[in-house]
Amino acid sequence: MEQFIVSARKYRPQNFSTVVGQAHITTTLKNAIKNQQLAHAFLFCGPRGVGKTTCARILAKTINCEAPNADGEACNTCNSCTSFNEGSSLNIHELDAASNNSVDDIRALVEQVRFAPQAGKYKVYIVDEVHMLSTSAFNAFLKTLEEPPPYAIFILATTEKHKILPTILSRCQIFDFKRITTQDTVEHLEEICEKETIQAELPALQVIAQKSEGCMRDALSILDKIVSFTNGELTYKNTLEHLNILDADYYFKLMDCMLKQDLSGALLLFEDINRKGFEGDLVLNGFAEFIRNLLLSKDAKVAILVEVVESFRQRYQEMAAGCSTGYLVSSLNILAEAEINYKSARNKRLHVELALIKLCYLQQAIELAGDADKKKRTELKPLNFRVVQPVKINRPAPAAHAVSTAVAAIAPAVPPPSAQPDDMPPPVQSMGGAKLMIEEKLITEKKTEKSGGSGKLGSLQKLRQQVSSAAQTEKVRSAIQVTPELLQAAWGEFIEVLKNNRNPAAQSFEMAELRVVSHEQFTVVTPNNLQQKFVDGERIALTEYLQHRFHNRRLSYQVIVEQREDLAIKIEAPLNSKERFQQLAEQFPLIKELKDRLKLELDY
Repeated sequence: MEQFIVSARKYRPQNFSTVVGQAHITTTLKNAIKNQQLAHAFLFCGPRGVGKTTCARILAKTINCEAPNADGEACNTCNSCTSFNEGSSLNIHELDAASNNSVDDIRALVEQVRFAPQAGKYKVYIVDEVHMLSTSAFNAFLKTLEEPPPYAIFILATTEKHKILPTILSRCQIFDFKRITTQDTVEHLEEICEKETIQAELPALQVIAQKSEGCMRDALSILDKIVSFTNGELTYKNTLEHLNILDADYYFKLMDCMLKQDLSGALLLFEDINRKGFEGDLVLNGFAEFIRNLLLSKDAKVAILVEVVESFRQRYQEMAAGCSTGYLVSSLNILAEAEINYKSARNKRLHVELALIKLCYLQQAIELAGDADKKKRTELKPLNFRVVQPVKINRPAPAAHAVSTAVAAIAPAVPPPSAQPDDMPPPVQSMGGAKLMIEEKLITEKKTEKSGGSGKLGSLQKLRQQVSSAAQTEKVRSAIQVTPELLQAAWGEFIEVLKNNRNPAAQSFEMAELRVVSHEQFTVVTPNNLQQKFVDGERIALTEYLQHRFHNRRLSYQVIVEQREDLAIKIEAPLNSKERFQQLAEQFPLIKELKDRLKLELDY
């Protein structure tokens, strides 16, 4: 029985032209070989399974080929290529840095570099997973990597470029490998299926390519598993079953239930999914990805980012046309939150069902929110002024004279345009509204007089009295300059108010010191931060009281903290042995005399 070889090894590319999805790197390497511009050190970095080690081996074989073709490819027929394909070439050395990452391993490699190749032009050293080397190993490798012999070429491969020392990066030509596209993966899988006489449906290969996430090795491994599972026949259905992927048709049905607000249908569909063994987080994640694809399908510019089976693409576009963007975005927020909280939920099934309930009634909630917002905008529209048509009243001449007099009295109250702020609307030029208001007041006054209310003041007379009294008050109440004596007196009055209200801040106000800065400003000095907080706590009440007391709205103050020694808390430290003896000696001198006569040395 012939030994089975996995597809990833059996169909590994043997020359640059068969490398899939890395044309930007293979072209650069072929041109460097043809023009004899090879660097002494290369760094191949990129995701797993995209061809880093494969390209390193092809490069090692090509530069030692005895008869390369015009395109810069190896001939695969000379002794060097044959020995390389058989794995017996002495010009290539591979080192797995994951298991050989010590300084001694690098020193052994450096010792081998000293020997020239027995056949061929170059000795190639491939160090795979180079990021696993220790810092000491990197430092031991620096000198050889910077100035190797002319026949030595180093090819370093890694999936984590950020872990490599900058001193290593600066000595290498860096080639960044990219993920293999879904289309390139599908085409390569089709070629392998033709060579192996495997019957494979195109949707099944597309699902495998999407599941591999740009890794060709993973795609080939999945292909081998499914071929063994299905006995050489790949269909869309058995591929989904083997990869434990939920069919997109379920998501389309779920979305139909959401748009129709069919809660019972959605819950029954989730029950069917649950019976098939799919976990709730898988459903949430898959449905979120489905809605993301719907959102992208609404715009033709970004529809190319939707990686789905081609047979479903048209169906995605049709369903996306029937969904609003706001609904899709809100659905993504609900699903993202549900997926985050899934692990901490005790009842996993109920957690998923609650998310489905929210999605079923999401459209109704959006419509209600839209109606409420529309109603709010309608209520906040600018108010229209109600125009009152003046009523013609037959009145005697004195009434007209009174109207003109009242208008003349009120007109000076309106400030001139130059005195008004810029942001205020211009005054009304016509006095028709004022006349109408005064006419109505006069009519009311006459009615009051006729009904026996002649003893009371009329509306116009009250208005005149209020204006005159306000003017007199303004004249009498002029600002009082702040002096230390007046400020201290007002301060004491405010303290009495605090004490009457049993406010604990009264003590802090008594301990505060006042310093007059100017006629409209002063400073409150407190001994510590606690007193400052008590004073600041009464800032509003104190400001209103003092401004009213001094008739000055510009009066202001600030509170600062100055440490006072008389208020500092004194801490008495305990005396030590020496201090206690000195205290006793001062109190009883005979003790010191006794110590001196006996010539004692005290151990303090």
